[in-house]
Amino acid sequence: MLPTILEILCQKFILTFRPIQISFFRKSLDPWVFQETIMTNSLTYADAGVDVDKANRLVNIVKKIAQQTRRPGVMGEIGGFGGLFALNVEHSDNPVLVSSTDGVGTKLKIAFMMDKHDTVGIDLVAMCVNDIVVQGAEPLFFLDYLSMGKLDTQIATDVITGIGAGCRQAKCALIGGETAEMPDFYKKNEYDLAGFVVGMVENSKIIDGSKIRVGNRLIGISSSGLHSNGYSLVRKVCFEILKLKIDAFIPELGKTIGEELLTPTKIYAQTVRSVMMDLPVSGLAHITGGGIVDNILRIIPDGCNIMLRKQSWEVPPIFSYLQQAGNISDREMMRTFNNGIGMIAVVPEDATAEILERLTAMGEKVFDIGEIMERKEAGGDRIKWL
Repeated sequence: MLPTILEILCQKFILTFRPIQISFFRKSLDPWVFQETIMTNSLTYADAGVDVDKANRLVNIVKKIAQQTRRPGVMGEIGGFGGLFALNVEHSDNPVLVSSTDGVGTKLKIAFMMDKHDTVGIDLVAMCVNDIVVQGAEPLFFLDYLSMGKLDTQIATDVITGIGAGCRQAKCALIGGETAEMPDFYKKNEYDLAGFVVGMVENSKIIDGSKIRVGNRLIGISSSGLHSNGYSLVRKVCFEILKLKIDAFIPELGKTIGEELLTPTKIYAQTVRSVMMDLPVSGLAHITGGGIVDNILRIIPDGCNIMLRKQSWEVPPIFSYLQQAGNISDREMMRTFNNGIGMIAVVPEDATAEILERLTAMGEKVFDIGEIMERKEAGGDRIKWL
């Protein structure tokens, strides 16, 4: 029997387009009899740039890192749809949850230039945790978001290892997160980070600045360097004005510029908790974006002003190095960088000596940098420099 016209056309179609194999049951035009077999060149998610299998393997690595950060309250393991944490409120009359989210900013550019990724996770934890400890909160658990164009398992492992290290310093648990692979969204070996922390404080022990009084002293706790703020200006000075290479050795710093700029942000959680256990603290300010000028004013009551002594603390050499190289004014420096003070505690005058002694015994560099003064008139500059 001669083949029908339809059968001839189908045979030609099959011969012309080999990757797509299509067959018909003979002697039928019923569309439900049309069958599609396996495509020899079928697309997968991996072809589009997303390797689900690689991401699943990374989860097993993250589980091991998270296991090292476990603390009472953690339920289950990494890998579920959400992280579980059981609050222990047995010894709390009125517990309040405190949360914060932050990133690392363009400090990540330094990590890319150095091809060193195991410290920015510490920065991520620090920037979130330091924002809740100033309210008296104990950090409980942390979650992260890591996004990159193509998942590099080694880079991701290094980043999350740093996050785990930061969580151990802060005594909080890494209970979950998200690793996103976003093809064409980032340059090769580049990524972005975000962090989320939740802590708890007894309502009666919230530190909100309401107990600050005229005569209170300001204690400055040293920073580890630039922390994670002002890096757009830092990069402009170092790599546009000075045209430095990332591995350039800077005699004034005693190290390469890359090593200095990648120094992790200090985490103050345990320092603050040690002082709060049995000593009075009226207010705390995390000196982050906005520097000393903007951040200290966030906790000072309207009826108070501040007196700060410029020469009362040690300023690490990186700050004077940047200021001179970039011809940056004192005011701009104070509004952009921490200038050596990462945390300020406002304390009663009669407790100042004991708190300074306690912090020094813990290995902290601390300085009596000023005091709270009465605000006699509205308006004007609320910070007086001596």
